[in-house]
Amino acid sequence: MVRVEKQLSVFLENRPGGLAKICGTLAEAGINILALTIHDTVDHAIIRLLCDRPVKALLILEQLGLYILESDVIVYELENKPGALAEVARKLARADINIEYAYCSAVPDQGTGCLVIRADEADRTLELLSENAPFG
Repeated sequence: MVRVEKQLSVFLENRPGGLAKICGTLAEAGINILALTIHDTVDHAIIRLLCDRPVKALLILEQLGLYILESDVIVYELENKPGALAEVARKLARADINIEYAYCSAVPDQGTGCLVIRADEADRTLELLSENAPFG
């Protein structure tokens, strides 16, 4: 399964308690975090997250006075096996699509994993990954 999702990028001071406040605020509003990654720099962090209700999450986090960017990302469920990610990367490379960043997760006994991709051409990426033809 492949789809486009709204990702929220939250800019936050890089100090203890920031993530706890964001996660707690979303939890109190009944919003589930489906995926999360954090990129840190010297003085701030960028928390990228996918939520089950992104519009509501955006409004709630903005009320905290946080700077947030919304962007489209591709969410792709792929087999949890060696080489699956390499196949995706090769397919996009052959189409000259640049992966700006990606993050993924799976546990060992899980049959599929979840890959989140931010690419320079989201529509073409979605189209390519939606094709039923095997990677190669």
